[in-house]
Amino acid sequence: MTAAIVRLSLHDVALLQQLSEVFAVAFDDRENYLSCRPSVEYLSRLLGSAPFIAVVARDGAEVVGGLAAYELVKFEQERSEIYLYDLAVLAAYRRRGIARALIAELQRIAAERGAEVIFVQADTTVEDEPAIALYESMSERQEVLHFDITVPHLPQVNHASD
Repeated sequence: MTAAIVRLSLHDVALLQQLSEVFAVAFDDRENYLSCRPSVEYLSRLLGSAPFIAVVARDGAEVVGGLAAYELVKFEQERSEIYLYDLAVLAAYRRRGIARALIAELQRIAAERGAEVIFVQADTTVEDEPAIALYESMSERQEVLHFDITVPHLPQVNHASD
């Protein structure tokens, strides 16, 4: 592996912004990751929030991969689970063990927090075959259904004076 693995902290907003750029390129999804970028204040609050976990892989000053995850605190027992939301490595840095190193750091963080499990979703498409192969090599595969339930948004109220 040629990259340093770094867990982001409250003051690493610039690295989180670079990670968004990596996700945009790796997922070919500039619309979601770059079109309406969050403010520095928002990202700082996110990095300071207990449930959010971000880890990057750096080659010098450049972010070349990373992951974003969330700790889900459970109610039925005193435990939590970690949801690995996004994981990507730039094409030029793949096949070097970086994704495994990122997951290993997330496993360390999960153990530190007393989490029971890390779970991740993968699409069953040709584009996601490398991700599926990686996850299968590190875990037990489970067949599940995923549903996106739409959230109705309330109309925006304009508080400006007329």
